Amino acid sequence: MNSLTGQYQLVHGGYEYDGQLLTPIDEDELRTTFQKWSGKVDSVAIVGVFSALNRDQEERAADIAREELGEEISVSLSSKIGSIGLITRENATILNAGLYQVISRVTKGFSAALKAKGVVNAQVYLCQNDGTLMSLEYAAKYPILTIGSGPTNSIRGASYLSKRRNALVLDIGGTTSDLGVLVNDFPRESSKAVSVGGVQTNFRMPDILSIGLGGGSIVRQLTDGSVTVGPDSVGYAITDKALCFGGDTITATDIAVRLGKVKLGNPKLTDVISLSVAHKAVDVIQAQLANAVDKMKTSAEPVDLVLVGGGAIIATEAIAGTKKTFTSALGGVANAIGATIAQIGGQSERLYQYVTIPREEAITATTEDATRQAVEAGADQDTVQVVDVEEVPLQYAPGDSTRVKVKVVGNMV
Repeated sequence: MNSLTGQYQLVHGGYEYDGQLLTPIDEDELRTTFQKWSGKVDSVAIVGVFSALNRDQEERAADIAREELGEEISVSLSSKIGSIGLITRENATILNAGLYQVISRVTKGFSAALKAKGVVNAQVYLCQNDGTLMSLEYAAKYPILTIGSGPTNSIRGASYLSKRRNALVLDIGGTTSDLGVLVNDFPRESSKAVSVGGVQTNFRMPDILSIGLGGGSIVRQLTDGSVTVGPDSVGYAITDKALCFGGDTITATDIAVRLGKVKLGNPKLTDVISLSVAHKAVDVIQAQLANAVDKMKTSAEPVDLVLVGGGAIIATEAIAGTKKTFTSALGGVANAIGATIAQIGGQSERLYQYVTIPREEAITATTEDATRQAVEAGADQDTVQVVDVEEVPLQYAPGDSTRVKVKVVGNMV
Protein backbone atom coordinates (compact mmCIF):
# COMPACT_ATOMS: atom_id res chain seq x y z
CA MET A 1 0.00 0.00 0.00
CA ASN A 2 1.29 3.42 -0.91
CA SER A 3 0.29 6.98 -0.19
CA LEU A 4 1.06 10.48 -1.37
CA THR A 5 3.82 10.97 1.18
CA GLY A 6 5.63 7.83 0.03
CA GLN A 7 4.67 5.77 3.11
CA TYR A 8 4.01 2.12 2.38
CA GLN A 9 3.19 -1.11 4.16
CA LEU A 10 3.28 -4.73 3.03
CA VAL A 11 0.36 -6.67 4.49
CA HIS A 12 -1.14 -10.13 4.21
CA GLY A 13 -3.41 -10.95 1.29
CA GLY A 14 -3.40 -11.80 -2.40
CA TYR A 15 -4.34 -14.55 -4.82
CA GLU A 16 -2.46 -17.16 -6.81
CA TYR A 17 -2.13 -16.93 -10.60
CA ASP A 18 -4.97 -19.43 -10.95
CA GLY A 19 -7.35 -17.46 -8.76
CA GLN A 20 -6.88 -19.54 -5.63
CA LEU A 21 -6.45 -17.71 -2.33
CA LEU A 22 -2.81 -16.98 -1.53
CA THR A 23 -3.46 -15.72 1.97
CA PRO A 24 -6.43 -13.94 3.61
CA ILE A 25 -6.20 -10.32 4.61
CA ASP A 26 -5.67 -9.47 8.27
CA GLU A 27 -8.19 -6.76 9.11
CA ASP A 28 -6.48 -5.88 12.40
CA GLU A 29 -3.21 -5.45 10.51
CA LEU A 30 -4.94 -3.17 8.03
CA ARG A 31 -6.56 -1.07 10.75
CA THR A 32 -3.26 -0.67 12.57
CA THR A 33 -1.61 0.50 9.34
CA PHE A 34 -4.31 3.03 8.51
CA GLN A 35 -4.41 4.33 12.07
CA LYS A 36 -0.66 4.93 11.86
CA TRP A 37 -1.24 6.99 8.70
CA SER A 38 -4.15 8.99 10.11
CA GLY A 39 -3.65 12.72 9.57
CA LYS A 40 -0.54 12.13 7.46
CA VAL A 41 -1.97 11.17 4.07
CA ASP A 42 -4.85 12.32 1.86
CA SER A 43 -4.67 9.52 -0.70
CA VAL A 44 -4.05 5.79 -0.55
CA ALA A 45 -3.19 3.22 -3.24
CA ILE A 46 -4.14 -0.41 -2.61
CA VAL A 47 -2.46 -3.13 -4.67
CA GLY A 48 -3.17 -6.84 -4.36
CA VAL A 49 -1.39 -9.78 -5.96
CA PHE A 50 -3.48 -11.00 -8.93
CA SER A 51 -6.36 -8.75 -7.94
CA ALA A 52 -7.34 -8.77 -11.62
CA LEU A 53 -8.78 -12.21 -10.89
CA ASN A 54 -10.57 -11.16 -7.73
CA ARG A 55 -10.85 -7.64 -6.35
CA ASP A 56 -12.68 -8.59 -3.13
CA GLN A 57 -9.64 -8.12 -0.90
CA GLU A 58 -8.82 -4.71 -2.36
CA GLU A 59 -12.40 -3.55 -1.93
CA ARG A 60 -12.50 -4.73 1.68
CA ALA A 61 -9.20 -2.97 2.37
CA ALA A 62 -10.68 0.19 0.86
CA ASP A 63 -13.69 -0.05 3.18
CA ILE A 64 -11.38 -0.32 6.17
CA ALA A 65 -9.30 2.63 4.93
CA ARG A 66 -12.40 4.82 4.83
CA GLU A 67 -13.49 3.64 8.26
CA GLU A 68 -10.12 4.54 9.78
CA LEU A 69 -9.12 7.58 7.70
CA GLY A 70 -12.52 9.07 6.98
CA GLU A 71 -14.96 8.81 4.09
CA GLU A 72 -13.28 11.74 2.32
CA ILE A 73 -10.02 9.85 1.85
CA SER A 74 -9.13 9.14 -1.79
CA VAL A 75 -8.60 5.41 -2.35
CA SER A 76 -7.21 3.97 -5.59
CA LEU A 77 -7.64 0.25 -6.28
CA SER A 78 -5.20 -1.38 -8.69
CA SER A 79 -7.87 -3.80 -9.95
CA LYS A 80 -9.83 -0.85 -11.34
CA ILE A 81 -6.86 0.97 -12.87
CA GLY A 82 -4.18 -1.32 -14.23
CA SER A 83 -3.88 -4.62 -16.03
CA ILE A 84 -2.46 -7.95 -14.88
CA GLY A 85 1.25 -7.23 -14.30
CA LEU A 86 1.95 -6.50 -10.65
CA ILE A 87 4.74 -3.89 -10.71
CA THR A 88 3.40 -1.84 -13.62
CA ARG A 89 -0.12 -2.03 -12.15
CA GLU A 90 1.25 -0.86 -8.82
CA ASN A 91 3.00 2.06 -10.53
CA ALA A 92 -0.20 3.08 -12.29
CA THR A 93 -2.18 2.94 -9.06
CA ILE A 94 0.36 5.02 -7.17
CA LEU A 95 0.34 7.57 -10.00
CA ASN A 96 -3.45 7.76 -9.83
CA ALA A 97 -3.31 8.32 -6.08
CA GLY A 98 -0.56 10.90 -6.49
CA LEU A 99 -2.72 12.95 -8.87
CA TYR A 100 -5.43 13.45 -6.26
CA GLN A 101 -4.36 16.98 -5.33
CA VAL A 102 -3.86 17.99 -8.97
CA ILE A 103 -7.26 16.81 -10.17
CA SER A 104 -8.89 18.39 -7.14
CA ARG A 105 -7.48 21.79 -8.11
CA VAL A 106 -8.42 21.26 -11.76
CA THR A 107 -12.03 20.33 -11.11
CA LYS A 108 -12.53 23.11 -8.58
CA GLY A 109 -10.88 25.57 -10.96
CA PHE A 110 -13.17 24.61 -13.86
CA SER A 111 -16.24 24.94 -11.70
CA ALA A 112 -15.12 28.30 -10.31
CA ALA A 113 -14.29 29.66 -13.78
CA LEU A 114 -17.71 28.67 -15.12
CA LYS A 115 -19.44 30.15 -12.10
CA ALA A 116 -17.54 33.41 -12.59
CA LYS A 117 -18.96 33.54 -16.12
CA GLY A 118 -22.47 32.93 -14.87
CA VAL A 119 -22.63 29.26 -15.88
CA VAL A 120 -24.00 27.60 -12.78
CA ASN A 121 -26.36 24.85 -13.97
CA ALA A 122 -24.18 23.12 -16.55
CA GLN A 123 -23.02 19.54 -16.22
CA VAL A 124 -19.21 19.54 -16.51
CA TYR A 125 -17.22 16.66 -17.98
CA LEU A 126 -13.56 15.93 -18.59
CA CYS A 127 -12.15 13.93 -21.48
CA GLN A 128 -10.89 10.40 -20.98
CA ASN A 129 -7.95 9.02 -22.91
CA ASP A 130 -10.10 6.54 -24.84
CA GLY A 131 -12.10 9.19 -26.69
CA THR A 132 -14.98 9.38 -24.21
CA LEU A 133 -16.02 11.68 -21.36
CA MET A 134 -16.41 11.37 -17.61
CA SER A 135 -18.02 13.49 -14.91
CA LEU A 136 -15.89 15.62 -12.60
CA GLU A 137 -16.75 13.28 -9.73
CA TYR A 138 -15.51 10.27 -11.68
CA ALA A 139 -12.39 12.14 -12.78
CA ALA A 140 -11.62 12.86 -9.13
CA LYS A 141 -11.44 9.09 -8.55
CA TYR A 142 -9.51 8.26 -11.72
CA PRO A 143 -7.42 11.30 -12.71
CA ILE A 144 -4.96 9.00 -14.48
CA LEU A 145 -7.56 8.48 -17.22
CA THR A 146 -7.09 12.09 -18.39
CA ILE A 147 -3.47 11.43 -19.41
CA GLY A 148 -3.25 11.34 -23.19
CA SER A 149 -6.79 12.60 -23.72
CA GLY A 150 -5.73 15.41 -26.07
CA PRO A 151 -4.73 13.30 -29.08
CA THR A 152 -7.78 11.04 -28.68
CA ASN A 153 -10.07 14.04 -29.08
CA SER A 154 -8.46 14.79 -32.42
CA ILE A 155 -8.85 11.17 -33.50
CA ARG A 156 -12.54 11.17 -32.64
CA GLY A 157 -12.99 14.53 -34.36
CA ALA A 158 -11.20 13.19 -37.43
CA SER A 159 -13.59 10.25 -37.54
CA TYR A 160 -16.59 12.57 -37.38
CA LEU A 161 -15.30 14.92 -40.08
CA SER A 162 -14.19 12.23 -42.51
CA LYS A 163 -17.04 9.79 -41.83
CA ARG A 164 -14.38 7.09 -41.57
CA ARG A 165 -14.51 4.39 -38.89
CA ASN A 166 -11.12 2.87 -39.62
CA ALA A 167 -8.12 4.91 -40.74
CA LEU A 168 -4.83 6.42 -39.71
CA VAL A 169 -5.13 9.92 -38.22
CA LEU A 170 -2.40 12.53 -38.48
CA ASP A 171 -2.89 15.59 -36.29
CA ILE A 172 -0.29 18.25 -37.08
CA GLY A 173 -0.05 21.08 -34.58
CA GLY A 174 2.38 23.92 -34.12
CA THR A 175 5.16 21.91 -32.50
CA THR A 176 4.40 18.20 -32.89
CA SER A 177 2.55 15.78 -35.13
CA ASP A 178 0.52 13.06 -33.41
CA LEU A 179 -0.41 9.87 -35.21
CA GLY A 180 -3.11 7.51 -34.01
CA VAL A 181 -5.31 4.79 -35.43
CA LEU A 182 -9.08 4.77 -35.75
CA VAL A 183 -10.60 1.37 -35.04
CA ASN A 184 -14.39 1.26 -35.23
CA ASP A 185 -14.70 5.00 -34.53
CA PHE A 186 -12.39 4.98 -31.50
CA PRO A 187 -8.63 5.38 -30.94
CA ARG A 188 -6.62 2.17 -30.92
CA GLU A 189 -5.33 1.38 -27.45
CA SER A 190 -1.66 0.73 -26.83
CA SER A 191 -0.90 -2.95 -26.23
CA LYS A 192 2.36 -2.34 -24.39
CA ALA A 193 3.38 -0.85 -21.09
CA VAL A 194 3.38 2.94 -21.10
CA SER A 195 6.20 4.98 -19.61
CA VAL A 196 5.08 8.01 -17.60
CA GLY A 197 7.91 10.16 -16.31
CA GLY A 198 10.30 7.26 -16.88
CA VAL A 199 8.17 4.81 -14.87
CA GLN A 200 6.55 1.81 -16.56
CA THR A 201 2.78 1.56 -16.05
CA ASN A 202 0.05 -0.61 -17.58
CA PHE A 203 -3.11 1.45 -17.42
CA ARG A 204 -4.96 2.04 -20.66
CA MET A 205 -3.41 4.58 -23.00
CA PRO A 206 -4.04 5.42 -26.65
CA ASP A 207 -1.54 4.14 -29.18
CA ILE A 208 -0.05 7.50 -30.18
CA LEU A 209 3.20 8.33 -31.93
CA SER A 210 4.42 11.91 -31.60
CA ILE A 211 7.21 13.47 -33.63
CA GLY A 212 8.80 16.90 -33.38
CA LEU A 213 7.30 18.35 -36.53
CA GLY A 214 4.64 21.05 -36.79
CA GLY A 215 3.66 24.28 -38.45
CA GLY A 216 6.07 26.22 -36.27
CA SER A 217 9.05 23.89 -36.77
CA ILE A 218 12.19 25.87 -37.56
CA VAL A 219 13.82 25.34 -40.96
CA ARG A 220 17.60 25.65 -41.27
CA GLN A 221 20.03 25.36 -44.17
CA LEU A 222 23.30 23.79 -43.11
CA THR A 223 26.75 24.63 -44.45
CA ASP A 224 26.78 21.50 -46.62
CA GLY A 225 23.60 22.66 -48.37
CA SER A 226 21.26 20.22 -46.64
CA VAL A 227 18.12 21.39 -44.85
CA THR A 228 16.69 20.42 -41.46
CA VAL A 229 13.15 20.92 -40.17
CA GLY A 230 12.59 20.90 -36.40
CA PRO A 231 12.38 19.43 -33.89
CA ASP A 232 12.57 22.87 -32.26
CA SER A 233 9.67 25.19 -32.99
CA VAL A 234 8.53 28.76 -32.51
CA GLY A 235 5.33 27.24 -31.11
CA TYR A 236 2.56 29.62 -30.14
CA ALA A 237 4.72 32.59 -31.20
CA ILE A 238 4.41 31.67 -34.88
CA THR A 239 2.32 34.76 -35.68
CA ASP A 240 5.20 36.90 -34.41
CA LYS A 241 8.25 34.96 -35.55
CA ALA A 242 7.37 33.28 -38.86
CA LEU A 243 8.50 35.11 -42.00
CA CYS A 244 5.03 35.30 -43.52
CA PHE A 245 3.84 37.19 -40.45
CA GLY A 246 6.72 39.66 -40.44
CA GLY A 247 9.12 37.70 -38.25
CA ASP A 248 12.69 36.61 -38.89
CA THR A 249 12.46 32.82 -38.50
CA ILE A 250 11.88 30.38 -41.35
CA THR A 251 9.23 27.86 -40.34
CA ALA A 252 7.57 24.89 -41.99
CA THR A 253 4.54 27.11 -42.54
CA ASP A 254 6.69 29.60 -44.46
CA ILE A 255 7.75 26.77 -46.77
CA ALA A 256 4.12 26.00 -47.63
CA VAL A 257 3.46 29.69 -48.22
CA ARG A 258 6.59 30.11 -50.35
CA LEU A 259 5.53 27.26 -52.64
CA GLY A 260 2.04 28.67 -53.01
CA LYS A 261 0.37 25.75 -51.24
CA VAL A 262 -1.49 28.05 -48.87
CA LYS A 263 -2.29 31.76 -48.61
CA LEU A 264 -1.31 33.01 -45.19
CA GLY A 265 0.07 36.29 -43.90
CA ASN A 266 2.11 38.19 -46.50
CA PRO A 267 3.44 35.65 -49.04
CA LYS A 268 5.92 38.17 -50.46
CA LEU A 269 7.85 38.12 -47.20
CA THR A 270 8.79 34.50 -47.90
CA ASP A 271 10.48 35.35 -51.22
CA VAL A 272 13.81 35.41 -49.38
CA ILE A 273 13.57 31.60 -49.21
CA SER A 274 15.09 30.09 -52.33
CA LEU A 275 12.98 27.54 -54.17
CA SER A 276 15.82 25.06 -53.77
CA VAL A 277 15.69 25.36 -49.98
CA ALA A 278 11.90 25.20 -50.02
CA HIS A 279 11.84 21.97 -52.03
CA LYS A 280 14.52 20.41 -49.84
CA ALA A 281 12.47 21.31 -46.76
CA VAL A 282 9.39 19.69 -48.29
CA ASP A 283 11.38 16.51 -48.92
CA VAL A 284 12.47 16.45 -45.27
CA ILE A 285 8.92 17.04 -44.02
CA GLN A 286 7.47 14.34 -46.26
CA ALA A 287 10.18 11.87 -45.25
CA GLN A 288 9.51 12.44 -41.54
CA LEU A 289 5.77 12.01 -41.99
CA ALA A 290 6.16 8.90 -44.16
CA ASN A 291 8.50 7.33 -41.61
CA ALA A 292 5.99 8.01 -38.82
CA VAL A 293 3.14 6.56 -40.89
CA ASP A 294 5.14 3.38 -41.50
CA LYS A 295 5.70 2.96 -37.76
CA MET A 296 1.96 3.07 -37.08
CA LYS A 297 0.85 0.77 -39.89
CA THR A 298 0.21 -2.89 -39.18
CA SER A 299 1.01 -4.00 -42.74
CA ALA A 300 2.88 -2.81 -45.81
CA GLU A 301 -0.36 -2.03 -47.61
CA PRO A 302 -1.26 1.66 -48.13
CA VAL A 303 -3.77 3.02 -45.59
CA ASP A 304 -6.41 5.71 -45.60
CA LEU A 305 -5.25 8.85 -43.83
CA VAL A 306 -7.29 11.57 -42.14
CA LEU A 307 -5.30 14.80 -41.93
CA VAL A 308 -6.29 17.32 -39.26
CA GLY A 309 -4.77 20.02 -37.09
CA GLY A 310 -3.84 23.64 -37.55
CA GLY A 311 -0.43 22.68 -38.91
CA ALA A 312 -1.78 20.30 -41.56
CA ILE A 313 -0.88 22.85 -44.23
CA ILE A 314 2.76 21.73 -44.06
CA ALA A 315 1.81 18.34 -45.56
CA THR A 316 1.89 19.74 -49.08
CA GLU A 317 2.10 16.40 -50.89
CA ALA A 318 0.56 12.95 -50.59
CA ILE A 319 2.42 11.02 -47.89
CA ALA A 320 4.15 7.81 -48.92
CA GLY A 321 2.45 4.71 -47.59
CA THR A 322 -1.04 6.22 -47.69
CA LYS A 323 -3.85 5.39 -50.09
CA LYS A 324 -6.36 8.22 -49.81
CA THR A 325 -6.12 11.38 -47.69
CA PHE A 326 -9.22 12.94 -46.18
CA THR A 327 -9.20 16.60 -45.18
CA SER A 328 -11.81 19.06 -43.96
CA ALA A 329 -12.13 22.81 -43.71
CA LEU A 330 -12.80 22.20 -40.02
CA GLY A 331 -9.74 20.02 -39.54
CA GLY A 332 -8.01 22.72 -37.53
CA VAL A 333 -10.56 22.31 -34.75
CA ALA A 334 -10.90 18.53 -34.89
CA ASN A 335 -9.77 18.34 -31.28
CA ALA A 336 -12.65 20.50 -30.08
CA ILE A 337 -15.10 18.63 -32.30
CA GLY A 338 -13.95 15.31 -30.86
CA ALA A 339 -14.61 16.53 -27.33
CA THR A 340 -18.01 17.92 -28.35
CA ILE A 341 -19.34 14.70 -29.89
CA ALA A 342 -17.91 12.36 -27.24
CA GLN A 343 -20.13 10.08 -25.20
CA ILE A 344 -19.62 8.79 -21.68
CA GLY A 345 -17.39 5.74 -21.61
CA GLY A 346 -16.71 2.76 -19.41
CA GLN A 347 -14.18 -0.04 -19.76
CA SER A 348 -13.53 -3.18 -17.76
CA GLU A 349 -10.71 -5.67 -18.02
CA ARG A 350 -10.86 -8.96 -16.12
CA LEU A 351 -8.99 -12.26 -16.13
CA TYR A 352 -10.98 -15.49 -16.29
CA GLN A 353 -10.34 -19.21 -16.52
CA TYR A 354 -12.80 -20.53 -19.04
CA VAL A 355 -12.57 -24.06 -17.61
CA THR A 356 -14.36 -22.82 -14.49
CA ILE A 357 -16.30 -19.80 -15.81
CA PRO A 358 -18.11 -20.17 -19.17
CA ARG A 359 -17.06 -17.68 -21.84
CA GLU A 360 -20.53 -16.14 -22.15
CA GLU A 361 -20.74 -15.65 -18.40
CA ALA A 362 -17.31 -14.03 -18.30
CA ILE A 363 -18.15 -11.59 -21.10
CA THR A 364 -21.50 -10.77 -19.47
CA ALA A 365 -19.88 -10.09 -16.10
CA THR A 366 -17.21 -7.87 -17.68
CA THR A 367 -19.85 -6.00 -19.69
CA GLU A 368 -21.88 -5.38 -16.55
CA ASP A 369 -18.80 -4.02 -14.79
CA ALA A 370 -17.99 -1.73 -17.73
CA THR A 371 -21.60 -0.54 -17.75
CA ARG A 372 -21.44 0.26 -14.03
CA GLN A 373 -18.33 2.32 -14.67
CA ALA A 374 -20.01 4.21 -17.52
CA VAL A 375 -23.04 4.98 -15.36
CA GLU A 376 -20.76 6.09 -12.53
CA ALA A 377 -18.95 8.36 -15.01
CA GLY A 378 -22.26 10.01 -15.96
CA ALA A 379 -23.90 7.85 -18.64
CA ASP A 380 -27.62 7.18 -19.00
CA GLN A 381 -27.85 3.45 -18.35
CA ASP A 382 -30.65 2.99 -20.88
CA THR A 383 -28.39 4.24 -23.67
CA VAL A 384 -25.24 2.25 -22.84
CA GLN A 385 -24.07 -0.06 -25.61
CA VAL A 386 -21.04 -2.27 -26.17
CA VAL A 387 -18.60 -0.95 -28.77
CA ASP A 388 -15.75 -3.43 -28.36
CA VAL A 389 -15.08 -6.85 -26.85
CA GLU A 390 -11.53 -8.18 -26.78
CA GLU A 391 -10.41 -11.63 -25.66
CA VAL A 392 -6.72 -12.45 -25.31
CA PRO A 393 -5.77 -16.03 -24.32
CA LEU A 394 -2.78 -16.16 -21.98
CA GLN A 395 -0.18 -18.63 -23.16
CA TYR A 396 1.19 -21.12 -20.63
CA ALA A 397 -1.43 -20.06 -18.06
CA PRO A 398 -3.61 -22.85 -16.64
CA GLY A 399 -7.32 -23.32 -17.07
CA ASP A 400 -7.69 -21.66 -20.48
CA SER A 401 -6.94 -18.30 -18.84
CA THR A 402 -8.18 -15.39 -20.94
CA ARG A 403 -8.06 -11.63 -20.53
CA VAL A 404 -11.46 -10.16 -21.36
CA LYS A 405 -11.82 -6.46 -22.05
CA VAL A 406 -15.12 -4.75 -22.79
CA LYS A 407 -15.68 -1.10 -23.77
CA VAL A 408 -19.09 0.55 -23.61
CA VAL A 409 -20.40 4.05 -24.31
CA GLY A 410 -23.61 5.85 -23.46
CA ASN A 411 -25.23 9.25 -23.72
CA MET A 412 -25.06 11.86 -20.99
CA VAL A 413 -27.76 11.73 -18.34
